[in-house]
Amino acid sequence: QVPLVESGGGLVQPGGSLRLSCAASGSIIFSSYATGWHRQAPGKQRELVATITKDGQINYVDSVKGRFTMSRDNAKNMVYLQMNRLKPEDTAVYYCNAYRGPPFFYREQSYWGQGTQVTVSS
Repeated sequence: QVPLVESGGGLVQPGGSLRLSCAASGSIIFSSYATGWHRQAPGKQRELVATITKDGQINYVDSVKGRFTMSRDNAKNMVYLQMNRLKPEDTAVYYCNAYRGPPFFYREQSYWGQGTQVTVSS
C-alpha cells in the first residue's frame, strides 16, 4: 500500500495553473507530520519546493515564492500545492512527503508518494 498518493499533475501552458493534491493512507495524519512537496526534473536532483510544519508554518524555495501556495486541510487530511504562473522550468515529477522524528517524535518516520508529472510547455 502506497502511503501517500499525489494527483493533479498534467500538461499546462506557461503562465497556467495546476493544483496538486496529496492524500494519506493508513494511520498517517498530516497534522502530526512535517509535510513537504519535492520535485525532480530530468537529470537533476530532487529539490524541496515547499514545506508545512505540524504547527502550520509554511516555507518555500525562492524560485516558487509568490507563485506557489501550499496548504493543509486537517478535516480532510489532505495537503495541496496550488501552482500559478507556471514556467517551463517547473517541469518535474512532484512528490509529497510526510516526516517526523526526534526531538518531536521518538523515531524517524518518512513517507513518500509515487509522484505526479507536471509538464509546462507550449
